[in-house]
Amino acid sequence: MAVHDREPASEPAPVRAAARRHVHTPAWNLLLLIPLVGTLIPSVYNRVGPTLFSIPFFYWYQMAWIAGSVAVTLIVYRMTRGER
Repeated sequence: MAVHDREPASEPAPVRAAARRHVHTPAWNLLLLIPLVGTLIPSVYNRVGPTLFSIPFFYWYQMAWIAGSVAVTLIVYRMTRGER
């Protein structure tokens, strides 16, 4: 008998329960779209001014979204971690 001919072993109860669970997407997850949209449209930030510490707007805007994305991700994580 070949290895691939064997019947699969019985899965443990937590695995079966996880497979039966429905996907629940809370509204908090929609906050994750904010950083995406903020960086998705380059015409919003495709300019030099205003500068910040002599760094053009194009660069510091994107760097600000890194910190903003971390903050949004942290908020969504804290608000949804009890749903697992």
